[in-house]
Amino acid sequence: MTRIDVADGFDVHDYRSKLKLLRQDAGSMSLRNREGLGCPACGEAFDRLFVSDDATVTFDAAPDGPICLARTDERLLVLTH
Repeated sequence: MTRIDVADGFDVHDYRSKLKLLRQDAGSMSLRNREGLGCPACGEAFDRLFVSDDATVTFDAAPDGPICLARTDERLLVLTH
């Protein structure tokens, strides 16, 4: 399983063929993992990936399963399992 590498930042284009864009706005995007990519935090496959450049983010609802966070210099990644 390919694991998302955030050692040098995160560029969605590096994983574009394995992720499906669900929603995008000026500072964030939500993607679905359609190829079983591994989480950069725990290594397990994840369901959804939220990527944000924003300083603050509010979510309307909590996921049913575990959540992992990964941070780069420019972005916060929230992964739900």
